Order: sequence, then C-alpha cells, then structure tokens
Amino acid sequence: MDSKISDDESFPFVPLKVLVAGGFGVGKTTLIKSVSEITPVTTEALITTASAALDRLEGIEGKSTTTVAMDFGRISFPAQQLKLYLWGTPGQDRFWFMWDELALGAVGAIVLIDTRRLADSFPAVEYFLDRDLPFVVAVNEFDGAYRYTPDEITEALALRPGVPVVHCDARLARSVTDVLIAVVRHSLATAAATNGS
Repeated sequence: MDSKISDDESFPFVPLKVLVAGGFGVGKTTLIKSVSEITPVTTEALITTASAALDRLEGIEGKSTTTVAMDFGRISFPAQQLKLYLWGTPGQDRFWFMWDELALGAVGAIVLIDTRRLADSFPAVEYFLDRDLPFVVAVNEFDGAYRYTPDEITEALALRPGVPVVHCDARLARSVTDVLIAVVRHSLATAAATNGS
C-alpha cells in the first residue's frame, strides 16, 4: 500500500473511518498527530490537581495534558483511492460515554496499548469485541517497556483468534502507517468473511 500523501482532491476516493482507542496516556493523540496530513483537531486540556486525583499517572508522570473529547486526523492513500479519517477516543473512563457516538460508521479500530499498564487495555478490547467491530492491537513501544511477543499479548488480553497484534512507535509516521494498513486489511478480510458466510 503506497503511503504517499497528497493534497490533490481530484482523485476519486473511498472514505473510511477508523477509531484510535486505548487507555489513558497510551499515545493516541501522538499517533494521530504523527501521521495526519492535515493539522489534527485535538481537545487536549491541562491535567489539573483535581483530574490527577482521578487519573492514574503511574508510569506517565510527565504527562501534562489529556484528551477530553476526541482527536481527529486524516491520511490519504492515493494509489488505493482511500482516505482514512482517524478519530481518537478519550482514555479516561469518565469520558467513555462518548465512544458510541465516535464509533458510528467506523470500519475498524486500533487499540493502542502500553505494556507497562496492560490492564488499562481491557475496556477498549471488550468494547470492540462486544460490538463485533474489527480491530488491531498496536503495542506502543515505550522506552524501557518489556517487549511482549504477539502471542503473549493475545493470551494476556484474551483476544479472539485472528485479531492482529502489531508493534509500533506512535511518534513515527511510517510505523503508524503500517498499523493503519493492518487495520484496513483486517477490516476488509472480516467483511469478506462475513459476507461470504
């Protein structure tokens, strides 16, 4: 899949909506910022003393802002006539009520995880499993974090067979592009299997 980005709006394209979900502080905003061809829309707010009391900051003590509604970005794949619209969900449980609205029309999702806080991934995994929305688990490789194998991640998160597990660096566009390609492929394969049954 060619990842060349173009501002040329003249080519016909298929719009696809992809959610970027995961626990608090796993790098969802960073992932969207690193790959978006437009200036991303973000709804970040400063972490206050009051919110710090609600949100677990262990392992991410340097985090100073948090998404309070959603993030939005876009990336085009002209050779495949695709445009992916990326919608990032807020990670804190007090904002989960927004997920249903954000998920409307999505063809797939990324569950971004931090292996230092693996338990924070369960709500996102369960959300997409419950709704039969195809998703890919993307392991954001934080410095100093243990490097689990895909099989270990599959077992730890009790994933269904066939859910792809990929490793990425949310700061790097090329790495994120590979994750997006995996999401599109998995979503297409899931749709083909569903329509063929």
